[in-house]
Amino acid sequence: MRFIAGTFDTGRGSWAGSNWRPRQAQDVFTDGPARIWATGFEPGEVRRGAGHRGQAELLAIGCCLATREEFSAARAAAERGAWTSAMRLPGSCLTVVCDRTGLRIAGDRAGTVTVYWIPVPEGVLWATAAAPLAAFAEAEPDPAVLLSAFMVRGVDVLATDSHFRAVRRVPPGHSLLLTPGRQPRTEAVPALTAETSFEEGTTAVRETITAAVGRRATGSGPISSDLSGGVDSGTVTSLAAARGPLLAVTYTDARMGEQDDIRYAERIAHDHPQITHATIDGTHAGVQHFDGLLDPALLPFTDTPSFTLGLLAIKAAQLAPATAHGSRAHLTGRGGDDVLEAVPTTVIDQYRAGHREQALRRTVAFARTRRAALWPVLGQAARTQRTLYPQALAALADAITAGPGHIAPPHAGTTAGQMLTWCGRGAATAWLTSTGRTVVGDLVAARAHSARPDIAPGALHERLALELMGDGHATFDQISRQQWGLPVHAPLLDNLVVDACHAIPGYARTQPGDFKPLARAAFTGHVPDYLLHRRTKTAFTSSLFAGLRTNAPALRRIIARSLLAQAGLLDTSRALASLDSAVRGEPAPLAALHALIVTELWLSTLPTARTAWWETTAASRQEVTR
Repeated sequence: MRFIAGTFDTGRGSWAGSNWRPRQAQDVFTDGPARIWATGFEPGEVRRGAGHRGQAELLAIGCCLATREEFSAARAAAERGAWTSAMRLPGSCLTVVCDRTGLRIAGDRAGTVTVYWIPVPEGVLWATAAAPLAAFAEAEPDPAVLLSAFMVRGVDVLATDSHFRAVRRVPPGHSLLLTPGRQPRTEAVPALTAETSFEEGTTAVRETITAAVGRRATGSGPISSDLSGGVDSGTVTSLAAARGPLLAVTYTDARMGEQDDIRYAERIAHDHPQITHATIDGTHAGVQHFDGLLDPALLPFTDTPSFTLGLLAIKAAQLAPATAHGSRAHLTGRGGDDVLEAVPTTVIDQYRAGHREQALRRTVAFARTRRAALWPVLGQAARTQRTLYPQALAALADAITAGPGHIAPPHAGTTAGQMLTWCGRGAATAWLTSTGRTVVGDLVAARAHSARPDIAPGALHERLALELMGDGHATFDQISRQQWGLPVHAPLLDNLVVDACHAIPGYARTQPGDFKPLARAAFTGHVPDYLLHRRTKTAFTSSLFAGLRTNAPALRRIIARSLLAQAGLLDTSRALASLDSAVRGEPAPLAALHALIVTELWLSTLPTARTAWWETTAASRQEVTR
């Protein structure tokens, strides 16, 4: 797995006295107290802008799409102390600013590139992956984080933690500040775009998305893209095809083929002469959800549990035409729902912003579109408005730890009213033992103590959804690079795209009953009108149920051998009962089952030995002299 790592001497020792470095690492930066290595990156993915002696230096490692002029301007701005522009370069990459005061390190706002760190005797060891730091520090996985990730909703489960005890996370949208003689600290990276209206913001949305797609399309060599037929993948593919030829891949199966996706995909491909279209039928290819999980030792490892493992065979079939095409970059529409749509609780933000009459009308429309009784929905919206986030978290923690009588029934769904709450517990909490309830409840209680009382629910939920999507994309990219040697890009998750879209408040980006009006406003005349006016959305539930039924024996073995259950946190009989319900086609917590399965696979394949990630400098020198 590729990652970037670095050290910083805070004045309490000298890293030069240590003899460890990442395995097969490339030295990319050494200056005074700082040293940075990159593992698995091509030389062209490392950009360095150095000023005159004593001036600020700027490093961008990964997919940096800035022009030479933009990069130089960002370095010059950092020299003047305006480091924000350096942390908001086009693309998706790690950014490092080194100046007279120390080091400033940032991933991206969506969390596709995340920074982690641990204290070491010499100062700080940091990386863009948590697992190498955990191996270095001999830190164990954190069961509270692993469980809470699929037990609760509306909770910032990670915050400044990671999936490992003792490994700290820099929250996406923040930078890590390392200064000699001072403790590490984090600081928010301000967005470059101020809040704006729907009408005024559409130009920036169009320009940033067009640049994010176009610069990838013209700078990568042969490219490919997902073309599901939806608005997001269709927009990305259309914009890329405007820059040159590409291969567009559509995946379908016997159940999905009855929906509209394939029809829209075929029409888009037909209307773009630059597109070569490949359609993969999963039914004919013999692939389903949860195929290929019999032997965990053969599975790719990702830094966090990855839902992509449940789709591994499907993704292999889907990306096969792209690899045969020689694609150097595969574009996806991931993140479209997070930047072009909005979460239901933005209606509370609208009310708090003073637009009370509009918020009331929006809540009524929301209840109507969800076919829900009006007064319960209005009542829940009012309760959420009156409650502070820390209060809601404290109440949730109490409900989880109170006992089975306070836990949601095994097949409880999410009602329209629940979609307007601050936070809640999922049906999977019924799987928890008393010890497991304590572990999850304690984490939620800790978040209640640290939560900001002034945060708005819509803004909170948008950030959490964005970070979840960013992490999911990062692990998909990790798997694709390992398995098929194909980098996967999500232009809609780029910093500048997120900034431009989220500068328009969520309640202004969408309207109940309308589908992605922001995409329609921004791209009318640039992508096909019939795509922008699409109102249908294909459901994958029937395909998921089919895969569960076929692979039920393998999934039962994974759950029966649960390491979380062996730790006394889960009751496997209850989790297996939920799996059996799903196999029979009955209501079941499908997302939680998927999460439990990939979490157990992640735990069973986790490389924990320090030598799996690190080597001594003596060993490195011996390798060079051979």
